Amino acid sequence: MKTALTIAGSDSSGGAGIQADIKTMTANRVYAMSVITALTAQNTTGVTDIMDVTPEFLKEQMDCVFTDIRPDAVKIGMVSSSELIGAIAEKLLEYKAENIVVDPVMVATSGARLISEDAISTLKEKLLPLADIVTPNIPEAEVLADMAIKTKEDMVRAAEKISKTYDCTVLLKGGHQLNDANDLMCKDGAYRWFLGKRIDNPNTHGTGCTLSSAIASNLAKGFDMETSVKRAKDYISGALGAMLDLGRGSGPMDHGFDITGRFAQGEDR
Repeated sequence: MKTALTIAGSDSSGGAGIQADIKTMTANRVYAMSVITALTAQNTTGVTDIMDVTPEFLKEQMDCVFTDIRPDAVKIGMVSSSELIGAIAEKLLEYKAENIVVDPVMVATSGARLISEDAISTLKEKLLPLADIVTPNIPEAEVLADMAIKTKEDMVRAAEKISKTYDCTVLLKGGHQLNDANDLMCKDGAYRWFLGKRIDNPNTHGTGCTLSSAIASNLAKGFDMETSVKRAKDYISGALGAMLDLGRGSGPMDHGFDITGRFAQGEDR
């Protein structure tokens, strides 16, 4: 079985972060491992508290994973501090990690910054140059490309700029304010649109975590980048289309929508 590692924060409500990543990796049939960057107290209505791990403890977790069950792919989600970002980059280099997917969680859907300017600077300097693919949404791409994105043409220019700057594939997600679920993949000046159909489901908690984890899962299984993105897009469409409805806010998706068998069955009453 192929293996994948998620480096991210814990979501106590299970819809995003480490929990969404592990569910996604399991559903995509790879063995999931985790390095936790922070504990969060949150649910579908919001985050009430965050407690970061220390850089030393983060490094210990990474050492334990890489020296025993080496991951075939690594997904990195939200990391709030410059010190933790630096620690991740140090260990990825030390262990020569492969198939690195960075979901640069910097800006909330509301537009609020989630990490400090110092942490963003370290992300740009140390972590993004190690990535095989970066998966920003439009507000995050505006930060990385240092430009406003108002049109599809802006998306192309921003994606090309990010790809050239960090020598990586960029999947610029267009689902915020520009278009429906159309995402743009760019590498070495070439680009492809992945056209999607907006699913009328308000429960979208953890979509970014899920998409990046699905990409990492498919890279771990040996699919090329374009195929990995296509399969990940199809997976997230299925998870949204299952129309799971939990919680009082923006609820989670059904990560296990395609899991069947006798162990998934409930009791007949």
